[in-house]
Amino acid sequence: MVAVTCGSSNEALGPSRTLDVQKPNVVLILCDDLGIGDVQCFNPENGKIKTPFIDQLAKEGMSFTDAHSGSSVCTPTRYGLLTGRYAWRTKLQNGVAQGFEDCLIAPDRPTIGNFLGDNGYRTALLGKWHLNMKFTDPQNPGIELVGKKFKYTPPVNSTSPDGPISRGFDVFFGIHHARSMKAIIEQDTVVRHEDVISFLPTLESKAVEFINQQAESDQPFFLFLPLGSPHTPIVPTKAWQGASGLGAYADFVMQTDHVIGTVLKQLDARGFRDNTIVIFSSDNGCSRQAKIGQLAKQGHSVSAGFRGSKSDIWDGGHRVPLVIRWPGVVEDDSRCGELVGLTDIFATVADCLSLKPPAKSCEDSVSFLAAMMGEEFESKRDGIVHHAINGHFAYRTPEWKLVLARGSGGWSGPNENNSKDQPEAQLYDMRSDQDESRNVYESRPDIAARLLAMLERDVANGRTTPGPFSPNDTDEIQLWKSGRDQEE
Repeated sequence: MVAVTCGSSNEALGPSRTLDVQKPNVVLILCDDLGIGDVQCFNPENGKIKTPFIDQLAKEGMSFTDAHSGSSVCTPTRYGLLTGRYAWRTKLQNGVAQGFEDCLIAPDRPTIGNFLGDNGYRTALLGKWHLNMKFTDPQNPGIELVGKKFKYTPPVNSTSPDGPISRGFDVFFGIHHARSMKAIIEQDTVVRHEDVISFLPTLESKAVEFINQQAESDQPFFLFLPLGSPHTPIVPTKAWQGASGLGAYADFVMQTDHVIGTVLKQLDARGFRDNTIVIFSSDNGCSRQAKIGQLAKQGHSVSAGFRGSKSDIWDGGHRVPLVIRWPGVVEDDSRCGELVGLTDIFATVADCLSLKPPAKSCEDSVSFLAAMMGEEFESKRDGIVHHAINGHFAYRTPEWKLVLARGSGGWSGPNENNSKDQPEAQLYDMRSDQDESRNVYESRPDIAARLLAMLERDVANGRTTPGPFSPNDTDEIQLWKSGRDQEE
């Protein structure tokens, strides 16, 4: 790949330039629990799973090698991606949404769907929502269903008043999350229950159908495709079983790559290639349900050598593959090592349209269009915030990473319970220690104090970007889940 110099990040909220292109379509593909090492072009030495279509996309666009999801688990990343704001600013301080509750995105908070819809786009979300939604009883309209009673799978004909259709999307076809994967929702209604193995092929067909519909229209479109794979249940179809020679998870990754290939081919076939921004990424690192140890014995590293995996505060939990293709704007086969996050997608897409994001949005979203164009990328934001499944925080600048946890903050060992003899926090020099193996917290208190002050400021201000104070949704944000606060 060609190395592109692209500094550290441009203006937070303004359009930084006017591009001489017609209003581009936007296709955002989000895999689920796909580790950065599971994409071969991001892990050429220790990646054993074949991902030819994602690799080809990288050859046709830019790969970001220091990109991070907003959290090391599903729900908070999706919230940040759609709103440009970290989910820990809401009532969700750890874990993920379970369903049958109020949508985590407040009704008056703009999403990227609202924004693009207001600017003339047809918007569609095909796939996994996982941001909570209520369901009403089909026999007693107006009566809300209780999740546990239905094992978190809503019955056919139940409706949802606060799903994607109410949060900026014209079209929704998909599921809430893996636990309710049998319940297929179309627009705001559960239309059927189907075998979970059928979901990915059905989604593939629906994506093709949507692209074909748009080929008959002059209206630009935004297609958000959160695939729900290769998350559990790990269910490759018969045609893909055994394809990798590495086990069911690798088979499912290959099938997922094939679905992405189908979408890309259809965009080409219907003439959308040259005026479509394609963004590909994952919501967090690989899950241990993939049988990480068995894959490692076969020479495959799901995290490409980074420490940890899904749920963890270490980079393996949230450093994700990110590829962007925009013919004529983004250089082919290029890569960028700048620090960016998926919360930045909202402001970046707005900048691509030479527009400002709406008011009261994008508190944590910085446009990196300059980096996409190979220009100098200078930031007014000091760093980005990482968040683990148990609510542990980390603060990352291009050079340093401060972790407010003694251990992984997630499922990997050592966790907090068996790290009580370790320092209260971790500090890593990310220029020389990307595998986070040398904790210099106690020897560099000056750096640790500086990063902690930045984190405390960004939490208190309600934003990490320049701009007016923006209140968090809760006063219960606890920075230290173990260590300092627990000992005072």
